[in-house]
Amino acid sequence: MEGLNRISRIAGIGYLVIFITGIFANFFVLEGLIVQNDAAATAHAIAANEMLFRAGIVCFVIMVVMDVLLSWALYVILSPVHKNISLLSGWLRLVNSTIFGIALFNLVSVLQVLGNAEYLRVLDAAQIHAQVMLHLGSFNSTWLVGLVFFGFHLLLLGYLIVKSGYIPRILGVLVIAASAGYLIDSFANFLLPRYSDYKSIFTLIVVIPGVVGEMSLTLWLLFRGVRVNQE
Repeated sequence: MEGLNRISRIAGIGYLVIFITGIFANFFVLEGLIVQNDAAATAHAIAANEMLFRAGIVCFVIMVVMDVLLSWALYVILSPVHKNISLLSGWLRLVNSTIFGIALFNLVSVLQVLGNAEYLRVLDAAQIHAQVMLHLGSFNSTWLVGLVFFGFHLLLLGYLIVKSGYIPRILGVLVIAASAGYLIDSFANFLLPRYSDYKSIFTLIVVIPGVVGEMSLTLWLLFRGVRVNQE
């Protein structure tokens, strides 16, 4: 029991690190530097704040590492409920982490395009700016594919929490609501030609249940912890 309780603390710390690094990298760095529908302004903003952009990439890398840690920790915590479902949930999170790691190569490519390599001299400014936006768009699209797997991970995670008996059922319900938000937003991105017209609505659908559900679980893991006898 003590070992499982310790792992729950590790999971809580991992989740907290993901929250901190994710908010910084996504909302402070990317949202702060990307100018919608203005490739030139975006390229200039990134070039003028290169170290900030690099810090954002590092934070995203830390997120991937923490996700791998969480895949293991959550599997161990919830395997007493149903080993196979817990294993599948962990694998889904690992798939998301892998896809997100691949997506990060697009951000590295942005730095390469904005660099001073000799071969880039064949491109004019407009072409370089277009390349920057293309890589940023590819990063976002690839990330969205990963979030589909993450949404199903949360769905199974929420189910296991509800069934556990040693983690409050309400946390499972909140996590399931978060999974619905991620899945709705990801599929809306792929299916709606004019998704940008409704972006603010879908952002709320993702952010509100996601923050409430995952942050509630994070705080519970950190300050309460799992208390169950392992056989």
